[in-house]
Amino acid sequence: MAKYYLGYDCGTMGTKVAIYADDSTLITEAYRPHEIIYPKPGWAEMEPNQFYRVVAEGIKECLQKSRIDSKDVRGISCSGVICGFLPIDADWNPVGPYIPYLDGRAKDEARFVAEKLEPVWAEESGNADIGAYMPPMFCKWLLKNSPDFRKKARKLVTAAHYVMGKLGGLAAKDAFIDWAHMSGWVIGFDAHKRDWSARQMKTLDIPFELLPQVKKPWEVVGELCRREAQDLGLREGTPLVAGAGDIMQSNLGSGIVDTETCSDVAGTASIFTFTVKDFTREVTDKKVIINAMSTLDDQYMYWSFIPAGGLSLRWFRDDVVDDKGNEDFYDQMNKLAEKSPIGAEYSFFFPFLQGRSSPAWPNASAAWLGLHGSNNRGTLWRSMLESIAFEYLSYSDILRSVGVVLKSVVGTGGGSKGRFWNQIKADILNAPYSTLQRTEGAVLGNALLAAYGVGDVKDLKKTVRQWVKSKETFQPIPENNRAYRKIYEIRQEILNGPLREIFDKIAALHAGDLHK
Repeated sequence: MAKYYLGYDCGTMGTKVAIYADDSTLITEAYRPHEIIYPKPGWAEMEPNQFYRVVAEGIKECLQKSRIDSKDVRGISCSGVICGFLPIDADWNPVGPYIPYLDGRAKDEARFVAEKLEPVWAEESGNADIGAYMPPMFCKWLLKNSPDFRKKARKLVTAAHYVMGKLGGLAAKDAFIDWAHMSGWVIGFDAHKRDWSARQMKTLDIPFELLPQVKKPWEVVGELCRREAQDLGLREGTPLVAGAGDIMQSNLGSGIVDTETCSDVAGTASIFTFTVKDFTREVTDKKVIINAMSTLDDQYMYWSFIPAGGLSLRWFRDDVVDDKGNEDFYDQMNKLAEKSPIGAEYSFFFPFLQGRSSPAWPNASAAWLGLHGSNNRGTLWRSMLESIAFEYLSYSDILRSVGVVLKSVVGTGGGSKGRFWNQIKADILNAPYSTLQRTEGAVLGNALLAAYGVGDVKDLKKTVRQWVKSKETFQPIPENNRAYRKIYEIRQEILNGPLREIFDKIAALHAGDLHK
């Protein structure tokens, strides 16, 4: 009998749905974009039911295109954005919008927590730094400012798990979160116990009853209910497997299952990860690197991110050049950028369209410096590509300073398709940068997790090593690295000195009223 597994990944910019066979063959996939609403400067929201709608549409499209017998779908699993949540009422209805990590409204709450509360989370979660992008800060803001939230909210769920709850016909009492998604809270949990911390929540003044129960990523959390089965064309009772965070599942689906392995998740948010056997505050106390729990139960993951890394490139295409929807745009710009010299003629881009999160600088904004009349779109584009790699270099320097060896980087996500950008990252990081033969990432990891959750796969690590192989490796060019290192030092002086002061002054303008 044929065996198939369905996975969906609710990312920031869109949702991908895919069906895989038990030999790892991708049968078919579907994609739907998301809409992000920016109600005020620094705010970001998403309408919750769009997540369910795009998953449902994707499942129907996949079943139609694949023509498989839906009775042979053995399990469904998921992944999604880890830094964000939406509140639900007792009947699993949304109470307000989904708030993602792109949102910075909770600056005052973050400042209060950082300055006034004892950092009891530093030892348990492994993280001491506080940022406005963290879900606990959103929660505190909502408790203070939203009467509907205080009155109606019963649980806080992730985007991917909101969809799974709809598929299973769950109620708030059944709400769950896996430990990888829970890592997106950054604080509020005990990383060694892989569970919430009542002590931390008491300190943060967040009602413990709002928190969903923690499940293992491969744990079956429900079954596809009759209503959803009939609507989607799937078998009633199909097992629903908890799933894990998109970063962690991207790593799993990219074959990153061994410790001391680095990845670049080149998506909407540019995410840098490094897997370890255990975590130490020697790294996270530097307030740039975050500790998280991997999908696998025998490792942890250091990570840092640029909220609008890849988003900056789409912003340039859609809103600056006004070429929205042109999928060839990125290749065209890469070819132009290749004509610009290393350092983009010493023009610097700072990719902080939605603030800086590693470290947490909520007042940071995007900027170009050093532009001249001789510059063109190729210069601007190269400066944007280099800016992401320069931010990554600041992360890798912290790891190297405590003795971590950056042996190689595995590139995943849509950005890793750009060979020119891959070479830039290898040169700036001074480490080999590898791409993969298959780039499905998180949805492949989700299918594998579904197969493991229903018992059809016995060894996750062994299986994924068989499924995922390297494609191409970009070696760092020594003379390029030396040039980039000199440019980087100047960039850091500007960023950590006068530019940070400028960010604060511009933020003050946004906060004031010039018409008073």
